[in-house]
Amino acid sequence: MLLLIGAVLAASIVVALGAARTGLPVLVAFLGLGMLLGSDGPGGVDFDDAELAREVGIVGLALILYEGGLQTSWRRLRRVAAPAALLSTVGVVVSALLGGAAAHVLFELTWLEAILLGAVVASTDAAAVFATLRFTHIRRGLARTLEAESGGNDPMAIALTLGLIAWIERPDSYGLDDLTLLLVQQLGLGLVVGVALGVAAAWVFGRLPHSIGAFAPVASVAAAALSFGAADVIGGSGFLAVYLVGLAVGSTPSRYRRQLVAFHEGLAFLAQVALFVVLGLLVFPSELPEVALPGLALALLLMLVVRPTAVFVATALNAFDNRERALLGWAGLRGAVPIVLATFVLSSSVVEANTIFNAVFFVVVVSAIVQGTTLEWVAGRLGLLAPAPPAHQSPLEVDPRSKLDLIDFAVAADHAIAGASVREVGLPRSAIIAVVGRGDESIPPRGSTVIEPGDLLFVLAPRERRQDVEDVFARWRRRV
Repeated sequence: MLLLIGAVLAASIVVALGAARTGLPVLVAFLGLGMLLGSDGPGGVDFDDAELAREVGIVGLALILYEGGLQTSWRRLRRVAAPAALLSTVGVVVSALLGGAAAHVLFELTWLEAILLGAVVASTDAAAVFATLRFTHIRRGLARTLEAESGGNDPMAIALTLGLIAWIERPDSYGLDDLTLLLVQQLGLGLVVGVALGVAAAWVFGRLPHSIGAFAPVASVAAAALSFGAADVIGGSGFLAVYLVGLAVGSTPSRYRRQLVAFHEGLAFLAQVALFVVLGLLVFPSELPEVALPGLALALLLMLVVRPTAVFVATALNAFDNRERALLGWAGLRGAVPIVLATFVLSSSVVEANTIFNAVFFVVVVSAIVQGTTLEWVAGRLGLLAPAPPAHQSPLEVDPRSKLDLIDFAVAADHAIAGASVREVGLPRSAIIAVVGRGDESIPPRGSTVIEPGDLLFVLAPRERRQDVEDVFARWRRRV
């Protein structure tokens, strides 16, 4: 078993490298690896355990959402919280209904089964969106809206999927009122648990002593597991809770933040490998041709009609112009979440479960290849790319044999440090601002020198105190 796991992980690294060089989305590459390993591929692994795939998907998705929250911070998202919340709720419902109408026409599904398929593919995918935005230069406000939406719409789509499955399985005792109650319960309890445990996690990580610093990743995994488990046990959305706790930890100035981000990046990559390979094993290529044409048609309708319409409805009262709405509509990347939700359907007693699963496969592959690879190009055509940050030439050189680091910090207009004097910056005693870069000038700072927006500060500090300086930088970045 260990040999097999090691071989799959090694193969996933090779596949990821190949995907990076060819421009193929990594999730598609991992799905392809799973299909090659499956019973219809040369690997010959006979795997059809939908329940196990569902459990792997739940754990993997929770880790991906936590890492997404950790990479973000509340100060970055608070200005886009309202439109992101509407996209995550109203947008998902509109997508599910319109996608269901399309599925009812394209497939031989009842109305409830069609709307279930619409709900499964209604949410954007956190893993796909986070990964894509890291390598694009979309304007900050739009990128943050997409980040917040992708973390928040998964719980809505999951609750909607669970409710519709229950409605299909128990048509005589389950109805619209039960579905509505489930949505309110899942989102409400998930929100309460996420906020409560997020506050507790922020307090803990802000005070974690040096003596147990090596255990910071253990504490972080514990926070993720406790938040998901606590919400799930009381009937709330563990996915919403785990994202909010990750967001709280990522927003907390801590000397361990960089260590935690690096650790959870690796863990999220491992989760993606496990999730997509297992899901690829569930796909039987021999079954795909019969749903290929309607599956491709559904994928195109979701990209060109359903998602744009949902965005326009959800953002009708927000201050987005039509170009921005068009980009938000094109950025509805589907990935891990729809396939994980398809395993929920596959492990249920829904009659057309296989048809729904195979249709979702086409939607995800087409979305990842078409939208994932063209998002930045579309943003450029719409004039919504942010200008690349200018390259800064350091006015100082530090002898590499010394034990000093030269660290630069760019001051933005909304940073807390803007307008402060050098004597008020709060650096550790062993660190100093050596030079202030202002336009084409290099200014030797004095205690009374006022720091202005657009300044580039060059801080000289002992190498062993770099993390303390980074903690101060986190305070400087707080919005005013």
